[in-house]
Amino acid sequence: MIGAIAGDIIGSIYEHRPIKNKDFLLFQTGCTFTDDTVLTVAVADAILSNRPYLESFRLIGRRYPHAGYGTSFFHWLYSDDQSPYNSWGNGSAMRVSPVGFAFKTEKEVLREAAKSAEISHNHLEGIKGAQATALAIFLARTGSPKEGIRTEIKKRFGYNLDRTTDQIRPSYSFDVSCQGTVPEAIIAFLDSTSYEDTIRNAVSLGGDSDTIACIAGGIAEAYYGNVPSDIRERVQKHLPSDLWEITEKFYRNFVEAT
Repeated sequence: MIGAIAGDIIGSIYEHRPIKNKDFLLFQTGCTFTDDTVLTVAVADAILSNRPYLESFRLIGRRYPHAGYGTSFFHWLYSDDQSPYNSWGNGSAMRVSPVGFAFKTEKEVLREAAKSAEISHNHLEGIKGAQATALAIFLARTGSPKEGIRTEIKKRFGYNLDRTTDQIRPSYSFDVSCQGTVPEAIIAFLDSTSYEDTIRNAVSLGGDSDTIACIAGGIAEAYYGNVPSDIRERVQKHLPSDLWEITEKFYRNFVEAT
């Protein structure tokens, strides 16, 4: 989960200023947490407190009205109407990493990922993106090799993962859909040699860089182990105390306890 949050913060400065190389400072002036982080923490809060995802989204999401939500999500977040709006956007995948860490079986992970998505992103692609991300994290943290993760995600979700970051990078552009983001984020992880290399791969693709790095970062943390201590410290410095408190509690209950 910290791996996802770090990816969001690191990638935030490049969301509208894309770069196409891996040579950049990880934390630059202007880097900040975005809606990716706020909603990731909201998912963690829902799991910790055993309250509905919708309730945690509104409780925590409304504390940060300027976090960078998409227009449709922003209206949904502040509306009295609790109906989902059939989104296929990558918001369902960017927030789902706690599910991949907290639950003990593939069946539970897929069920909870769908529940966390469908309160707003109930389009098939929105649900699929959340499930693919959460399952990749679950497989990574339970010892599956990279090729096993690639094979399982391809078979179950039909994503084209037979590409490399070098092949994707030249023509890739901004895309907020799950189907145009989740496969690329997974490939950024599959092509990596470390957590940091995953984040550099993800940001270097351009596009919706904070979300790609957020999705990839969660998978990388699950596979490579805890994020480097210096990155964890920078994440803590960037987060308000309430978001960090939930993050730490989640780690004590679901990550460090395993």
